[in-house]
Amino acid sequence: MPITSEELPRQLASGLKPLYVVYGDAPLLVIEAADNIRSAARAAGFSERETFIVEQHFKWSNLRNSAQSLSLFAERKIIDLRIPSGKPGTEGGQALQDHVATGSPDILTLISLPKIDFVSQKSQWFDALQRHAVMITADDIPRNALPRWIAGRMKRQEQTTDELSLEFLADRCEGNLLAAYQEIQKLGLLFPRGLLSFEQIRDAVMDVARYDIFKLSEAMLSGNATRFARILEGLRAEGTATVLILWAITEDIRTLGRVLTAAQRGGNLANAMRDLRVRRDRQGMIEQAARRLKLLHIERCLLQAARLDKLIKGLRQGDVWDEFLQLGLRFAK
Repeated sequence: MPITSEELPRQLASGLKPLYVVYGDAPLLVIEAADNIRSAARAAGFSERETFIVEQHFKWSNLRNSAQSLSLFAERKIIDLRIPSGKPGTEGGQALQDHVATGSPDILTLISLPKIDFVSQKSQWFDALQRHAVMITADDIPRNALPRWIAGRMKRQEQTTDELSLEFLADRCEGNLLAAYQEIQKLGLLFPRGLLSFEQIRDAVMDVARYDIFKLSEAMLSGNATRFARILEGLRAEGTATVLILWAITEDIRTLGRVLTAAQRGGNLANAMRDLRVRRDRQGMIEQAARRLKLLHIERCLLQAARLDKLIKGLRQGDVWDEFLQLGLRFAK
């Protein structure tokens, strides 16, 4: 049975095996798992390493020759074989079967693969790997499991935070594990061990400068058109990424829409905000906006936000900053 990349350190601590296969669609987890294996191998005396990347015109005889020879200065060797396509072909498939069948205690082989499709999983070469190797899956973390993964990574650097902050981090990284990893590393550098507040995480992740995109969203919700225009111009002058601005204000528009929908179904605003886990520091603004605006208005704002998204991605023509201003003015009192 394959193990996950999170379970790998425990397996390595129980003793090295001659063959490891890391495969999956999460590059960060593939890289980390391979690094852990190489590190454990070096500690165990595997002092030489040969790396092969299977690309067009790769000669599979190189793998066979490497397995049959050791350096004069090394007693044990790591063969680091990487197959980016996940498809070794007929010759490569046979070479892999031959290699795993004639293993040597002085050679540790690490094979890195992408996510394997259903057809390849039924191939003879993959079956041979499954029978002889420690198989490590390194698949992407689903969105609903990402907050727990982030919490585990923060725990490694002796930091914790609340559930809402974990959800914020997961949303901000949009499921990108590498981005999440970088943000977690940043938190470790900026703050001491212990409990981190939402404000600390927000400021670190968004790199809050003089003009704050969250203040922009507050101005929008309160209907203060003058303040909205001033903050928007400041963000523009500072070169703030438009995608971050759109993300911040769209999140509040969506939340407002959900609150209004829940209220229309017979619930009161307070219960709706509690059920939707609206942060306390934003409940007042959301409630005031909900009492002032209609659901149809919010739907039109979301349509404009969708047009803005296409504009930012270059799928439409127009002035991004003017579109932002027009969207904010829709909330003006």
